[in-house]
Amino acid sequence: MTLTQLEYIIAVDNHRSFAKAARACHVTQPTLSMQVKKLVEDMGVLVFDRSKKPILTTDIGRRIVTQARTILRESSRIYELIKDEQDTVKGELRVGVIPTLGPYLLPQFLPDFMVKYPDVQLNIQELLSEEIIEKLKADQLDIGLLVTPLNIDGFTELPLFYETFVVYMSTSHPLSDRHKIDFDDLNMEDMWLLQEGHCFRSQAVNICGEGQQETQRGLRFESGSLETLRRIVEKQYGYTLLPELATMELSEELYNRHVRTFRNPQPVREVSIVLRRSFMKRRLVDILQKSILEAVPDILKNSERGKVVEWRG
Repeated sequence: MTLTQLEYIIAVDNHRSFAKAARACHVTQPTLSMQVKKLVEDMGVLVFDRSKKPILTTDIGRRIVTQARTILRESSRIYELIKDEQDTVKGELRVGVIPTLGPYLLPQFLPDFMVKYPDVQLNIQELLSEEIIEKLKADQLDIGLLVTPLNIDGFTELPLFYETFVVYMSTSHPLSDRHKIDFDDLNMEDMWLLQEGHCFRSQAVNICGEGQQETQRGLRFESGSLETLRRIVEKQYGYTLLPELATMELSEELYNRHVRTFRNPQPVREVSIVLRRSFMKRRLVDILQKSILEAVPDILKNSERGKVVEWRG
């Protein structure tokens, strides 16, 4: 049994295909298949059911793959210990970030980060919260930039900042002449929402009232992009909710025309770095955390800003 063989069975489990697994491991399919076959023969158990399309991992196979992930994580600790001893900052960090955060946070810190740490390879994927969590569990990502608290066993949450929700409202809306909005004033019938699966959607519904029907308009439109919803509000009617970072690069004219804040206590979302407790690349996590905290405005670092709206998938 070799670490390479364990890497190959993990890849097959991830991709449910020997061909895709081989491409992911940068080897030929015959090479991967031969090594997996040798490992399976040595163990004397059936790990994959190749009669199914896509390939299925057997019950014992899932337990073996889980243990294989643990073994590879532990083996990588040796290299991390060496890097720490050498006081070097280099390596790869695979990061998942949610779509309602990525476009507004990444430009804040990435340019300086890449200059300061040229030997760090950041591989960033924009994914929904549930997808990030599943990839963290499968060791396909190292960390996630997510809305917390999640309260998932085996995970550590490192809070970064707290951003308020604001109302982005059409100038034709009856409440547009108000500078402060009460929760009870908002009607779900006027609200533009993100698609199902976005935690921001759940938070928005939670703020505006779960008991209300979501729309009565002749046009029903749900987007995966807050920017799309923002532009619809500008040109059409109704309102949407935006996280605070999404408003920081708006022109003064757009901000004054469309942004309305909530009365206290304002709804706030907590943004954190999320990682497995067994994760070893803490040096890279520390510099990423420091870079983000240096880049975001100080006002966002106050945990007492308002009432945190918990993530609910």
